[in-house]
Amino acid sequence: MVSGNIFHCRKSSWPPEEYISKSTLLLFDYDSSAPPEQAWRRRLNSHANLLKEFRVTFMEAIKMVRLGIRIWSYVREEASHGRKAPIDPFTRESCKPSASQGVPLGGMGSGSISRGFRGEFRQWQIIPSLCEASPVMANQFSIFISREGGNKKFSSVLAPGQHEGLGSTRKPDDQGISSWGWNLSGQHSTYHALFPRAWTVYDGEPDPELKISCRQISPFVPHNYRESSLPAAVFVYTLVNAGKERAKVSLLFTWANSIGGSSHLSGDHVNEPFQTEDGVSGVLLYHKTAKGNPPVTFSIAACETQNVSVSVLPSFGLSEGSSITAKGMWSKMVKDGQFDQENFNSGPSMPSSPGETLCAAVAASAWVEPHGKCTVAFSLAWSSPKVKFVKGCTFNRRYTKFYGTSDKAAVDLAHDALTHYSRWEEEIEKWQNPILKDETLPEWYKFTLFNELYFLVAGGTIWIDSPLLSSSMPNDQDQVRELENAGVKETEDKINGRKRTVVMRTTDSTYESTTSTGHNCVDEKLYGHDNDDDVGRFLYLEGVEYIMWCTYDVHFYASFALLELFPRIELNIQRDFARAVLCEDGRKVKFLAEGNWGIRKVYGAVPHDLGTHDPWYEMNAYNIHDTSKWKDLNPKFVLQVYRDFAATGDLQFGIDVWPAVRAAMEYMDQFDRDRDGLIENDGFPDQTYDTWTVHGVSTYCGCLWLAALQAAAAMALELGDRDFAEICKRKFLKAKPAFEEKLWNGSYFNYDSGSSGNSKSIQADQLAGQWYTASSGLPSLFEDFKIKSALRKVYDFNVMKVKGGRMGAVNGMHPNGKVDDTCMQSREVWTGVTYGVAATMILAGMEEEAFTTAEGIFLAGWSEDGYGYWFQTPEAWTMDGHYRSLMYMRPLAIWGMQYARNRPKAILEAPKINIMDRIHLSPVIGGFSHHNETGVRKIATKARCFSNSVFHCAC
Repeated sequence: MVSGNIFHCRKSSWPPEEYISKSTLLLFDYDSSAPPEQAWRRRLNSHANLLKEFRVTFMEAIKMVRLGIRIWSYVREEASHGRKAPIDPFTRESCKPSASQGVPLGGMGSGSISRGFRGEFRQWQIIPSLCEASPVMANQFSIFISREGGNKKFSSVLAPGQHEGLGSTRKPDDQGISSWGWNLSGQHSTYHALFPRAWTVYDGEPDPELKISCRQISPFVPHNYRESSLPAAVFVYTLVNAGKERAKVSLLFTWANSIGGSSHLSGDHVNEPFQTEDGVSGVLLYHKTAKGNPPVTFSIAACETQNVSVSVLPSFGLSEGSSITAKGMWSKMVKDGQFDQENFNSGPSMPSSPGETLCAAVAASAWVEPHGKCTVAFSLAWSSPKVKFVKGCTFNRRYTKFYGTSDKAAVDLAHDALTHYSRWEEEIEKWQNPILKDETLPEWYKFTLFNELYFLVAGGTIWIDSPLLSSSMPNDQDQVRELENAGVKETEDKINGRKRTVVMRTTDSTYESTTSTGHNCVDEKLYGHDNDDDVGRFLYLEGVEYIMWCTYDVHFYASFALLELFPRIELNIQRDFARAVLCEDGRKVKFLAEGNWGIRKVYGAVPHDLGTHDPWYEMNAYNIHDTSKWKDLNPKFVLQVYRDFAATGDLQFGIDVWPAVRAAMEYMDQFDRDRDGLIENDGFPDQTYDTWTVHGVSTYCGCLWLAALQAAAAMALELGDRDFAEICKRKFLKAKPAFEEKLWNGSYFNYDSGSSGNSKSIQADQLAGQWYTASSGLPSLFEDFKIKSALRKVYDFNVMKVKGGRMGAVNGMHPNGKVDDTCMQSREVWTGVTYGVAATMILAGMEEEAFTTAEGIFLAGWSEDGYGYWFQTPEAWTMDGHYRSLMYMRPLAIWGMQYARNRPKAILEAPKINIMDRIHLSPVIGGFSHHNETGVRKIATKARCFSNSVFHCAC
């Protein structure tokens, strides 16, 4: 825990009164309508600059030309089958990325829609792995105000009029949205973000005497596995009349029947009004998707109260041929401030024609007395119950467990959002307030910590109800049971070294094969679906540009967020990978870096990812390198499993995944070629830095391996597998001095033990294994002075020698103070790695250096003087701030910093009992191939949670 007030005297750099007048803040001082003291802020008239993408150097391009040709060929091949390649550096989106993002909408795993800080709805991710970045500009909130006496009238879209989404020209006779009143300058309007909420305050725009606050709320509630899955959001408008006359205020919510891109033009879309018994009214928009994807139903709604009346316009169009045009709709609102009540009786609209855009509108009207206040609430919900993957199965999303699969579920979702949002906010504030009120923390850290969680919504997340809902799997219960048993049999057979039985799945049948070609199905035993604690299965992308699910070498950094906030999801992800370790897929794959061939998934190897187009069944979508030869994936699996095991105290989880942990450790024995206990790298980029070649023993993989040996030994001891604990301890005692002898140079650990020009480089991530060791309560890998010396070297060189610490930690730095430009990645700053380095510093007692290091990511990525990467933090940027891979998973590692400051009691107390000292070495012990799991089997029936765990566990 960080002690003292080292940051207490730091100036509050973003006080709300610098953006909003104090008098206005006082008017909103109730019902959460005022923005919080700590938040990320922007004025609505701020320029959204275009972002600059990185470019490889000439020499890098020469080295990568063959790889580039193979990737280009692979991208074309996938496109010919109607599929998108996981990594496609050649195709560019029509909407160029800009500094315009804001807090996304909805819970996790049900499709997401982002909302820019200026109010536009953009970044549509309703279809798996498909992201439509362009804003749909018909989706807007607008306001119409008339003062009593009729001499003052105001009307405007509540978004700045100068917006790139509108185009540069507006025709005076246009019947579309350019005919609306885009009268807001944004000069006196501000945006305040604290995920999962955002506030937009209009301080006298468009009516100088009307103060408006819009509060955007999404159901992202830690440890709530029901409501955090809901595809819904609420917009609560607080209206304060500072004038002397009554004001009739009408708020308008318009929505196009679209899932982004050109989908609004595909035709056959239908709108229908609805009313519920308790005052929630709105419009359903039934969207027929293209290419056989499951349909989507939107619901826009408002809540009628004693003072608020709701009316709807079920359909209007954007072109002259529409029966009601956007221009006609706007004119109606300017004149009357509402729509006709008989519209509720209109029934479903005629299906739209191809090329026609179908829109809907909901209006909520109220009188606001002089110096009075009024609240108006809108909701948005989208119901896409089925998830269909291009090459594989169709699943039900998590929220269907509670709302069903009917397209009418959108009504219930919108209704419940309006009636439950106050409770959501209470739970959100209860979670966030202890951190926000911690005066030992710098302000930038507090709101960046929460805002980086945007990725768990906008990172293409998919959350399904159950692993056995695939439409392509047998419906007969006996067949399903037989399939499950086959999966279990395969696991048991492999553990005991007998002949393998591999279960293969095709798109229309399931069958067994005694060959090693194929892949096994779901091992239901790992998930515990016989009880009500099942939380389903969860996927999230490596990034919206790198479309691979749950990329494991990156999840190593990001997983702290899930462990802290949704630990049962985190445990299920580890179960997915535990199952994957124990299966093999013998289908041939071409690896693009060298053009060689191999098999898709090797038994004992941790997969790089869970796949792209057929997740869980066709893993390792990444095909640049053969990741079965990578040296970091298996140690990272062991380290994550042990950390989660220790933090949650879930003994049953440990028992379930232990066979995979043993197999993962045994698999790595092949890479210790000189039998010194250490694994050696193979002269190619065989780890997460997949363009950065490593020779011999490396500080990154070697440190991970030392940590994994210790973690495996500790876990084996806890589970009663004493023989394996001894094996791991012996290897650790042999490997540690060899590691230090080969890499320690007196002040830090060299990049690798080779003789290349960068072998002595200072790698920012050199103590990744120590990070996990300390996070798991295990004894330090090295003496304290060595850990601090290495971190100090990273701080002085990789951090402070790069623009004075205002960029984060560059991956590689030569000892002469020059950036290591050996390859593209060595010269990059990796945002998530920087957060991980900062977490390691906190654990080593270097708090001030830690927050200075991490602040560089905020300054370069999130501050007004930075490059504009808010709510789209990239994997990396170069020294000139050019990005690579926006919206990336790894920056969730900032939660590793928070974990380091607030470790569970079990973790904090663990170092007092050195678990390695409890492993007594017998005179003779076998190698990794020696099996004795009697202890594990003996305690399997007595599994209980550790009493001193502070996390909600899965038992």
